[in-house]
Amino acid sequence: QVQLVESGGGLVQPGGSLRLSCVASGSIFSIYFMAWYRQALGKERELVARINSGGSTNYADFVKGRFTISRDNSKNTVYLQMNSLKPEDTAVYYCNVAEGRFGPNYYWGQGTQVTVSS
Repeated sequence: QVQLVESGGGLVQPGGSLRLSCVASGSIFSIYFMAWYRQALGKERELVARINSGGSTNYADFVKGRFTISRDNSKNTVYLQMNSLKPEDTAVYYCNVAEGRFGPNYYWGQGTQVTVSS
């Protein structure tokens, strides 16, 4: 089993920045990718950004140029640097990790609230 703990959410004004962190712990053999999703009130959960074991990244169009995903493999940690935040970025942000030995198992964090408001 893998446990994920997110941190870094909060209230920020439009145009501000936040940095989310997600630490994976437990029985970790190999992490295929780490990702951030978000879910706004009344909407479906959507992919924000993903980074694989080799460091390749992909982003949702709505965050390109504003958010940066990175990871520290030695710490099993993934980060999401969020700049130029907009009110529409308000959501619960979830960490998602694919880990396994013979194939991926998928794990979710508990979520961290990000609110962008003046």
